[in-house]
Amino acid sequence: MANIKSAAKAARKAVKAKARNHDRKSRVRTSVRAVEEALAKGDKVAAAAALKAAQPEIARGATKGIMHRNTANRKVSRLAKRVNKLDAAASA
Repeated sequence: MANIKSAAKAARKAVKAKARNHDRKSRVRTSVRAVEEALAKGDKVAAAAALKAAQPEIARGATKGIMHRNTANRKVSRLAKRVNKLDAAASA
């Protein structure tokens, strides 16, 4: 344990930040998983809706430092590409 008052406070803050970051990362993973599951079922309407819900979660994760912004953009782009491919396959 920290011997100095400011170090003890920093340790308390780190514990809170870790919990907050874990929750945020979990929300991002859950939203991505929802898109993945809809894609696996081949449900284009559900996949599009899940992607629409996942995009702000992923962007928020990048803004809050959970992931790099390029990683977030790449993730959204790849999911959107798969959803669009599902749309094209269903239309054809």
